Amino acid sequence: MIAAFAGRRIDKEAAGEQQPGKFPLAQVERVRREVEQLLEQRRPAVVVGSAACGADLIVLEVAGRLGIRRRVVLPFDRATFRTKSVTDRPGNWGPLFDAVIAALAPGDLIEQSFDANDPTAYTQTTAEIFRQAEMLASVHDPQHGPIQDFLALILWDGDTRARRDLTEAFLNEAERRGWPTVEIQTNGDDQSR
Repeated sequence: MIAAFAGRRIDKEAAGEQQPGKFPLAQVERVRREVEQLLEQRRPAVVVGSAACGADLIVLEVAGRLGIRRRVVLPFDRATFRTKSVTDRPGNWGPLFDAVIAALAPGDLIEQSFDANDPTAYTQTTAEIFRQAEMLASVHDPQHGPIQDFLALILWDGDTRARRDLTEAFLNEAERRGWPTVEIQTNGDDQSR
């Protein structure tokens, strides 16, 4: 099985915010436990996604700890991505990002060359994640045999954002392809679905 994943980044710090956000920092440990339980049960041969703070890095960290191969797709070079999508939110995500990237097998880091200011860079990266997952499935894996199953793992709050919502777009694309989906709630309002 190939598991492609996407999800919410950690919420920005907001002074005096009373209601839960999309992915509060306080929910990280619970989400990490749920991801670990899911990956232990499903045991995908490879997980494929990006590496932003929050959902992405949690999946990559847990998969690495479980000995699951990881393929990371970035819209642009890792240094720019680290600044724009990793260290710009609360939490100590920079060292985790560095460790994940350093531990990837050769060929499992895909750095695309989109302009960091291109509003479609992340949408095109989502398309590349699906392409990479399908490409990996077409290669015979000596340890796992032929891989024919896919899973889309979506870590989010279940609510669409007012502007374009990349996590919802990922979910919609997985459903369009007929992939089974598993959702893990990031805001603590509900259990995994």
